[in-house]
Amino acid sequence: MNDQQLVTIDDHRAVRIDRRRGAALGDAVQLCLVVPSEFRQVQNAYPILFQRTPARDGFQAIALFGFAPEENLYLEGDRWDAPYIPLAMATRPFLIGPPPAGGDLAQLHLSAASPRVLAPGDAGYAEASPLFEADGTPSSYLAAVLDGLAQLDRGYRAAPDFFDALERHELLEPVSIRFDDAEGNARHIVDFHGIHEERFAALDGAALGELHRDGHLLPITMALASLANLPLLITRLQRRGADA
Repeated sequence: MNDQQLVTIDDHRAVRIDRRRGAALGDAVQLCLVVPSEFRQVQNAYPILFQRTPARDGFQAIALFGFAPEENLYLEGDRWDAPYIPLAMATRPFLIGPPPAGGDLAQLHLSAASPRVLAPGDAGYAEASPLFEADGTPSSYLAAVLDGLAQLDRGYRAAPDFFDALERHELLEPVSIRFDDAEGNARHIVDFHGIHEERFAALDGAALGELHRDGHLLPITMALASLANLPLLITRLQRRGADA
């Protein structure tokens, strides 16, 4: 069976999704991708940073959850301790698949290997969320997933213009995160970029007007504001280490 499956009522009528949070369900991740259109919500809880794309041909935005692989400091047992979960996490284990041959509409796919995907007889199945109602219509949960994926898709399509603007105005700079952990060991995190605050503040009216006109000014200010969450994230790490 392929991991990525096209969702259909015939094949997935009985499938349910475990919506709880926990490391065993795939939530133990250091970061996730975010799109500029959700920066307003993300900045309320997470640091927003930038990193090179895997192909090293541009940038992408991330919400930072921890300082090491598989470290999510917002995850406390089966509880996600934040008022907003980024769309890329909230819509798992679903993803947008390519349109059918000759078509132009994206299709809904499911990562069937995810531990969230349950079949009749699996532990937790009765409490999990169905994809379809008894009459075959999408459940309210699936409708919410589709809405989240649509927001992500629009955000991904719009994001290249945002990153082009950041590079055109030279607003990205490498970020070096230094702090002591609970044991007093010095930690140094690199490989991320942030908004260059002084260069942003020095932009003239024409440049600021252009950024505002193109819808980039708000996400830039939200990314800057989000950095206030870095000390709070470090405190989470230190508190967790002290309690261990």
